[in-house]
Amino acid sequence: MSAEQILNGDDYQAKRRVTLVGSLVNVLLAIGKIIAGAVGGSQALIVDGVHSLSDLVSDALVLWAARMGSYGADLDHPYGHARIETAATVGVGALLLLVAGGFAYDAAIRMMNPENLLTPGWIALAAAIFSVLAKEALYHYTTRVANAVRSDLIHANAWHHRSDALSSVVVIVGVGGAIAGLPWLDALAALVVALMIGAVGWRLAWHSARELVDTGLDPDELAYIGRLIDSVDGVEGHEDLRTRRMGSDTLVDVHIRVAQDISVSEGHRISDAVLLRLCREVDHVAEVLVHVDHEGITEARRSIRLPLRRRAEAELREAWGRLLDDYPHNRLILHYRDGRLDVDVILTGLPEGRTLQALAALQERLREQAAPIDYVGRIRLLAQPGS
Repeated sequence: MSAEQILNGDDYQAKRRVTLVGSLVNVLLAIGKIIAGAVGGSQALIVDGVHSLSDLVSDALVLWAARMGSYGADLDHPYGHARIETAATVGVGALLLLVAGGFAYDAAIRMMNPENLLTPGWIALAAAIFSVLAKEALYHYTTRVANAVRSDLIHANAWHHRSDALSSVVVIVGVGGAIAGLPWLDALAALVVALMIGAVGWRLAWHSARELVDTGLDPDELAYIGRLIDSVDGVEGHEDLRTRRMGSDTLVDVHIRVAQDISVSEGHRISDAVLLRLCREVDHVAEVLVHVDHEGITEARRSIRLPLRRRAEAELREAWGRLLDDYPHNRLILHYRDGRLDVDVILTGLPEGRTLQALAALQERLREQAAPIDYVGRIRLLAQPGS
């Protein structure tokens, strides 16, 4: 493992700790609920116990994904490994859907065959109440950690705990109803628990799958980011704003428009200001790729056919012949604008006695002799005394 792959120690340790705590609680609850369900005669509680046992599989998946997702960028993963967590979240959601399907099928079969219904006892009711308290406490603890480290995977595991707590609430209703003389309520409770688990699993899997196919932020968030970009000094507008999620982070690509005649360094400074503004104001934005434009994208595309400097300067100097021989210290600044090439001719170290009228005449000659070059637009002569 290279130095670039060093783990983000604090985040990983927090994820590891909360997952291990959850695993221990799940082991104890799973064993307790399955035993209490068997002894107390509650199908719903047995189903709920198996649900807690399935949490151990997701906990193991979370531990592995949290470790792998904490590695930094490398040659094979230039954007980092955060999407390993995303893929694992899809796995957790799929696991919940499978568990829910099995539970729903079993509960439906029992409801259609009344002779297979169980009659729960008070021990099942007590176990279900204890499970609600334990899993709800675990949900709140895990959610706090998930918010602190900004991890959708830990959020997914927190909701796994919440689904277990909610399912135990349904079990309490079912067991209580069965004890009161309605045995079918226990099977119905098992079916409701299964549907609840399936709904959570679908939500987690769908949300993470959308991230894997680079689904962008919602329109309100996108509009907010656009307003932040436009508020930066020097930005005259923006186009082609795109976003995508990378684990708990957001990556942003945008074209900004700046004044036409500023220097390259000023344009770069403005792009840095955009990056800093977004990373400071939006906590989940981790990387911003800014393309600096001096005009709109549509206008800029019209300049694609124009030659680059080497060819353009050669054609201009050939057209001008010996016009600049008396000005050896000269250089050209090229401006590509809406399909035309505007040229600034910079003269330094002017020979003595050169008048404004002479320079104006030279500018006119430069324009006349460059006129046959169809892509050349405005030619401007800028003289600077001294060397």
